[in-house]
Amino acid sequence: MTKRKRNSKAKFTFIDLFAGIGGLRLGLESVGGRCLFSSEWDAYCQKTYKAWYGETPHGDITRIQPSEIPDHELLAAGFPCQPFSIAGVSKKNALGRPHGFRDAIQGNLFFYLATIIQVKRPPVILLENVKNLKSHDSGRTWDVISSTLNSLEYICFPRVIDASAWVPQHRERIFIVGFDKRVFIGLPQFEFPVVADRRKPKFKEILDPNPDPKYTLSDHLWNYLQEYSQKHKEKGNGFGYGLVDLDGISRTLSARYYKDGSEILIPQEGKNPRRLTPREAARLMGFPDHLPIVVSDTQAYRQFGNAVVPLVAEAIAQQLVNVLDDWRSVTDKTRLKISEEQQSAISTL
Repeated sequence: MTKRKRNSKAKFTFIDLFAGIGGLRLGLESVGGRCLFSSEWDAYCQKTYKAWYGETPHGDITRIQPSEIPDHELLAAGFPCQPFSIAGVSKKNALGRPHGFRDAIQGNLFFYLATIIQVKRPPVILLENVKNLKSHDSGRTWDVISSTLNSLEYICFPRVIDASAWVPQHRERIFIVGFDKRVFIGLPQFEFPVVADRRKPKFKEILDPNPDPKYTLSDHLWNYLQEYSQKHKEKGNGFGYGLVDLDGISRTLSARYYKDGSEILIPQEGKNPRRLTPREAARLMGFPDHLPIVVSDTQAYRQFGNAVVPLVAEAIAQQLVNVLDDWRSVTDKTRLKISEEQQSAISTL
């Protein structure tokens, strides 16, 4: 991804909701989008967002009246994952708490998002969530989401995309692209990016040549992870650490990586394996080196583990630009035709 350019002549305008550290924004800006409004409640993400984009996002979106949000052509939102994620569901089940749309704290944020869509009616929406969104709660969660968007008169295209075509990491996320039926006549000619022919990057391409020794696992932690893995292997479970094939790709980077780094460990000759450095974690997600890391290692791992891969957002955004260009072309021709008919009518008076 090339370095972002501030472009006053934007190809389209957008807003960035539940923004995190702006993975969707980075992708949308890279194809000519201009952000008019952003919202993210986490203070550490706000700090990173300010360092990267020069603005502090608005806080809790539920405290903002939808009418106060600027008009825009595209609404982007990585709405909260936890109520619908595999890990989140397991945790809530263990605590005896409801999840999905029965979660009174987080699950209903989708409905607030739907209210914003209803009030602002952007021509295009781009939503991102965890891959199992469609299967959660035997499909009922997805039924509610899709029926809600359909009731708002949006035609939606959902697709689970593995980011491994862009970054050396197995990372599947669902992307939902929606078009306002009141704006687009007929079925929009939208297609998700083709990934089959892309050159898959190798994990070793993101590594620092001289990482700080502090990221090497201690003997105590390395012994613990090996014993833990062996214990579960004997029980027939798949739990355990993951040593990366440097010529391949890694497991999914998660927000819990700061705890022990066990899912992505880098082998070292003659030494214990090591964790990713925060900069390597950024590269693993596709964030360029010119963006500074302005938070602690713990917060950086959390942020990158929760982020959207900007290169995937960029590839989808380019497809959206093509649809918007076609729509504007048809709209301009229609306006020209109407104008000519008006002029003809006036000349006969």
